Amino acid sequence: MDRWRGRVALVTGASVGIGAAVAVELVRHGMKVVGCARDVAKIQKLAAECQSAGHPGVLVPFKCDLTKEEEILSMFAAIKEQQKGVDVCINNAGLGHPERLLNGKTGRWKNIIDVNVLALSICTREAYQSMKERNVDDGHIININSLCGHKVIPFADLHFYTATKYAVTALTEGLRQELRAENTHIRATSISPGLVATEFISRASTNNPDQVAGIYAAYKALQAKDIASAVT
Repeated sequence: MDRWRGRVALVTGASVGIGAAVAVELVRHGMKVVGCARDVAKIQKLAAECQSAGHPGVLVPFKCDLTKEEEILSMFAAIKEQQKGVDVCINNAGLGHPERLLNGKTGRWKNIIDVNVLALSICTREAYQSMKERNVDDGHIININSLCGHKVIPFADLHFYTATKYAVTALTEGLRQELRAENTHIRATSISPGLVATEFISRASTNNPDQVAGIYAAYKALQAKDIASAVT
C-alpha cells in the first residue's frame, strides 16, 4: 500500500458498515479519502476519529445523494477542484429494500437500481475520465459486490437486490474488457462477500426479523474490517 500514500480515493456509502471500515483503513494507509453518503454527520465523526488516532491520511466527508446524477457530478467536480481527481474508486454504496418479485413496489425497485447499478456506473465512468485526463495509468476501480451477484439465495426479500448484484458482476467484467481494449493498466475488481455483520440484512429484511436472527445464528458472519482488508 506504500505506493498509494497521498493518492485520492473515493468511497461511496462511507457512513456505516463496510464503507466506513474501508474509508478508515485507507486513511490508515495514508490516502486522501473522500467519503460520501447522505448522512454526512457520521463521516464527519469518523474523520475526527481518524485525526485523533494520528492516521497519516485524511478523510474528507462529502454529502451526496447517489440517486441524483447531478449530485454525483457535482461531487466529482469538487474533487477535481480540491484534490485534482480520483485515483481509486470504491463503489460500495448499496440498497436492499425488502420488496419481493410477486408484490414489490415499483418505486422501491427503481431506488435499488438507482444506487446499486446506475450510481455505480456513473461513479465508474467519472472516475475513469478523471484518471484519463490526468494520465493516471495505475488507478483502480473496486466494486463491492456480493455472493448474491453469483447465486440466487432462497431469501425472497432479496431477490430484486440479487438481480442488481448480478448486474454488478456483468458490469465489472464489461469494465475489465473495455479497460483492456483501451490498453490501460487501470484495474477493475469485484469483491463478493457473503454474510457480513452490518445493518444491511436487518434493513433489507424488516418484513421478517425472525429470519434475520436465524441467519446470524446459523452462520458466522464476516466483519466489515475483513472486507476492508480485502480492498487493501
